[in-house]
Amino acid sequence: MQSCDLMSEPPKCCICLGEFTRPASLPCGHRFCLGCIGEYWRILEACRCPLCKAFFPTRPQLKTDQTSQPPRATVPLKAGEVPCDLCPAKRPAVKSCLVCLASYCDAHLEEHYQREDLGRHLLISVVKNLEESVCRLHGKPLRSFCSSDRACICAMCAQTEHRGHHIISINKEAAKKKVLIRRRSHRLQRAIQERQSIVEKIRHSVDFCGENPKQTCVQDKEPIQQLEEEIAELQERNAELEKLSKTEDSLHFVQRFLHNAS
Repeated sequence: MQSCDLMSEPPKCCICLGEFTRPASLPCGHRFCLGCIGEYWRILEACRCPLCKAFFPTRPQLKTDQTSQPPRATVPLKAGEVPCDLCPAKRPAVKSCLVCLASYCDAHLEEHYQREDLGRHLLISVVKNLEESVCRLHGKPLRSFCSSDRACICAMCAQTEHRGHHIISINKEAAKKKVLIRRRSHRLQRAIQERQSIVEKIRHSVDFCGENPKQTCVQDKEPIQQLEEEIAELQERNAELEKLSKTEDSLHFVQRFLHNAS
């Protein structure tokens, strides 16, 4: 990262090399995107200017330039976007906090970069169903699957309670489970087709019944009704499998699969 003096400071953030987003001025006079300098300090675990290397023993109050950034218009959330937990207008979140168990837009994320106590919180890329995505024991993301205990675990779990167990990634476990769902769906579809075929044969035989068609129809009514009930139940189970297989998030998919299997 090249240093530059105060008189020749570039018009772009020296960390992301892009246009300023919520510019924040340090006591030394250099400016950065608030999110960029906040992340820099959080990862570095020290408050230092990336340009002049000025060190600040305590986190300084960052002055943000609100005038250089026009207010964002409220637009409907796009598919897959997670709403900010503090926004009345529900703007899209840009980070999720594993300590607060909440997701924030760029504006409401400011406090995590301004306050020293919040600055130590672990921020991750936005995730849906945040509480279900975090280990309740260690507070870390659930990114692995323990096949031995059939449980979603975090990195700390793999080194402690589940050490020595058969552990794979959540994505790999999700891929295996989706193959299993496809096989189950095919079996259900075959069972549905077999029962539908039997119903058609019974109805076809009724059309050519013997001397007493009324008696034949009464005898065949009960098995047809039973078969149709079985078909409806199988179709419902197959619809549930298809809905489950369309779950995009691998962790959420595995958790739902385990819940349905229990």
